[in-house]
Amino acid sequence: MALTASLLAVSYLSAAMHYVNINNTDPAPPYTTWATAATNIQDAVNVAATNDVVVVTNGVYPGGVTVTNPLTLLSVNGPQFTVIDGGGSNQCISLPDGASLSGFTVTNGGMINENGSGGGVWCASTNAFLTNCVIANNSGIGPGGGVHAGTLYNCTLTGNFAFGGGGGGSGGGAAYSTLYNCILSSNVAAGLGNKDAYGSPGAGGGAFICTLFNCTLVENVAASIGKPPQLSIGSGGGACGSTLYNCIVYFNNLGSVITAEMNYDSSCTLDYCCTTPLPTNGIGNISVPPLFVDYAGGNLRLQSNSPCINAGNNAYVATATDLDGRPRIVDGTVDMGAYEFQPGAPGAFIGWLQQYGLPTDGSVDNADLDGTGFSVYQDWIAGLNPTNALSVLKMLVPVKTNNPAGLVVTWQSVNTRMYYLQRSTNLAAQPAFSTIQSNIVGQAGTTSYTDTTATNAGPNFYRVGVGQ
Repeated sequence: MALTASLLAVSYLSAAMHYVNINNTDPAPPYTTWATAATNIQDAVNVAATNDVVVVTNGVYPGGVTVTNPLTLLSVNGPQFTVIDGGGSNQCISLPDGASLSGFTVTNGGMINENGSGGGVWCASTNAFLTNCVIANNSGIGPGGGVHAGTLYNCTLTGNFAFGGGGGGSGGGAAYSTLYNCILSSNVAAGLGNKDAYGSPGAGGGAFICTLFNCTLVENVAASIGKPPQLSIGSGGGACGSTLYNCIVYFNNLGSVITAEMNYDSSCTLDYCCTTPLPTNGIGNISVPPLFVDYAGGNLRLQSNSPCINAGNNAYVATATDLDGRPRIVDGTVDMGAYEFQPGAPGAFIGWLQQYGLPTDGSVDNADLDGTGFSVYQDWIAGLNPTNALSVLKMLVPVKTNNPAGLVVTWQSVNTRMYYLQRSTNLAAQPAFSTIQSNIVGQAGTTSYTDTTATNAGPNFYRVGVGQ
């Protein structure tokens, strides 16, 4: 790993850098500083030589980008902030052998001509690379609605559509690709018919003729569209003609029809995968449900009791980290799927980080981002916003009451947590505090509790905690 890192560093240092900023007011070729940055990706690509690096800052950039040299395209802040948009009628980007794309959202690509493979990304072969990208809502008339060919690391492919002209569409998410630690969800491969007839069957809603390592494939569809009210079946809702290792292939479908090929077709080989029914081609597979943290909510990380934990085969692991950027192998044996179960960071917590656009790789877990004195992990426990200093668990001044007699204790709270309240009359005592009420239902804004035992002169000290 040290040798690899040093070689990459040398390569980047020796390469020319070209910059892209959509908001720059004074672009000037060859765009070698931020002050002279190009305002679109294609202009920077056109002046870049072999092995150069094109660095792109935040913005939504037009698609139709054609890369002809083996170069590197890097976003500054990742796919949440840097978008290539095909406008619905253009392929977003095409990559030759040796080129790479890292940290982009690629969306709204549409290839409707007869050679329309890879509505999102077209790659010359698996010697073109995509890393940490989101490929979403693209379409193509040929194989690979999202991606055609290419090798993908830690990518999410969702909502892509491969449809057929003379035949059925294939590989809604990806076709002829190799994928590591990727999510393929809600992609569709279909043949288009009309109101009187079905189209030709689609094949491989998620993946068509691909090799997948530690990927999760859910809610993908292979079908034929037309002749209401139902879809006709396709082949391999999750995958068709593919080889899968350490993968979860579950909850895919073939339109409205339930068959044995909803998750994969008979031409697939699956080793150490979670799917149903158990395949005849492959070994080490399980068919029980994978137990995602929140399948309905889109959190496809594993619950602590998931049968996919430690159920993979380490021989098929090629990366050091999972899709979240956390260790790929925990407790000695790799898990199935794109996410490794992390005992110290529950999947619900990691999914919550995503909601706030925070890194999921553990780099901010113990940071105090908003200056409240609470770490990000503690904010999650308390149901707080880790980026807002006003969102905090805080005691307010108790108020004396005579109806009934006692003290009204109030704290800043949320309505998604239960609280317990503790009191002390002598901070030197051991233990100083004892619980006077537990399972207090939190209210939005503030929560109050009347301590009817606090009728003497005091002193009384209080603290509140979040119930586990």
